[in-house]
Amino acid sequence: MEPVPPVTPPAVPLRRAPVQRRSAERLARILDACADLLDEVGYDDLSTRAVAVRAGVPIGSVYRFFGNKREMADALAQRNLERYTERVGRRLKDGGADGGWRAALDAVLDEYLAMKRTAPGFSLVDFGNQIPVGARHGDPNHRVADRLLDLLSGHLPRDPDDDLRRTFLVAVETADTLVQLAFRVRPEGDERIIAEMRELLRAYLGRVLD
Repeated sequence: MEPVPPVTPPAVPLRRAPVQRRSAERLARILDACADLLDEVGYDDLSTRAVAVRAGVPIGSVYRFFGNKREMADALAQRNLERYTERVGRRLKDGGADGGWRAALDAVLDEYLAMKRTAPGFSLVDFGNQIPVGARHGDPNHRVADRLLDLLSGHLPRDPDDDLRRTFLVAVETADTLVQLAFRVRPEGDERIIAEMRELLRAYLGRVLD
């Protein structure tokens, strides 16, 4: 059976994409500043001017890429997803899936939890799910589920199809909810809730992967 192509809408594009290295570095500084300020002041008190000051760039440089702070947070969420994908990909390439799909699932969860604990701004934005205001440009968890299924396709006992994509979406939504609960209970994430989440996901995915 041929894999079903992802149907999730792409992330909102930048107002102007960087074409030179200097411009790309400036964009990276803006997103780094946005992430740091999210941790310090939260989304409601975040401002494009504060980001410009923290990044050490003129305010016009921020508006060159983003029309408002919502677009900036969306871009940060997309960068988070790209970095997460790279981390999971490296883990799988280094043998993180040698134990089959369950080991691959552990790699997926471990890298997400590591970013949750260490990546600036991730606790508020992650892949777009936690941004507290504004309309979403596509469902973030659809993007995450599609990306993970593509990453793991070589480590699964069946080819991706519509049923498996739906199963992965349910698994991602479930993990998202339980991880948020674990981090509400304890700032570093309640390990008992995380352990139960792993067990639940293994049982749920095992219905279609064993």
